[in-house]
Amino acid sequence: MTIEAPDISIVIPIHNEEGILVSAVNDLIVRLPALERRYEIILAENGSADCTVEIAEMLCEKYAEVSVFSSDTPNYGAALKEGIRRARGTYVLCDEIDICDVDFYSRALEILDAKDVDLVVGSKAMPGANDKRPFTRRMATSVINHLLRLTLEFKGTDTHGLKAFRREALLPVVEECVVDRDLFASEFVIRAGLTGVGIQEIPVTIVEKRTPSIDLFRRVPAVVKGLGRLFVAIRLGR
Repeated sequence: MTIEAPDISIVIPIHNEEGILVSAVNDLIVRLPALERRYEIILAENGSADCTVEIAEMLCEKYAEVSVFSSDTPNYGAALKEGIRRARGTYVLCDEIDICDVDFYSRALEILDAKDVDLVVGSKAMPGANDKRPFTRRMATSVINHLLRLTLEFKGTDTHGLKAFRREALLPVVEECVVDRDLFASEFVIRAGLTGVGIQEIPVTIVEKRTPSIDLFRRVPAVVKGLGRLFVAIRLGR
């Protein structure tokens, strides 16, 4: 069933999330009416080896506002990019299934409505933020952000995680991005800054609700490779 065009599209990549998917979506559905906006939730499933797909399809049958698409390969960035392409809302909210921060949605939408800002980034690292993840996860974020500043003159404090933006203004930037997996979000934020799009960071609180679906250390080679591709694409392609 096709529902009326939404005001906001919530895009959530999912991979091997059978343990949290039902509770996370149910809780989100309960809390979203407080925003008083029409919404859709797009579950961007990628390469799950458990029952994530079946559970997501069940949720689609239960809630008209929920949709899912799947790809065979675990690829966070590609899933997020395709979800943004499919989004129909005026505003797109990029979230994580173990966060689903409706307070961030509310604050970000207020900024997008009232200011000359097209992209709001939820920062785990700026003053006022509260990152309660394990030390190794916080350190990984710090290292990546430092490398982005060193190699690409990134001026912000965070690129990965919660984001809200005006779809019409940022879709061309999404289409320019060439890096996928973990660094798609970083390229997206950096390219947006280079185009002169109005960007504002706001602090968020992050609590890890489950063990990450992909081990941190297994991601290191792909992240290093992605950084190299990102450097070539942005610094040498300008």
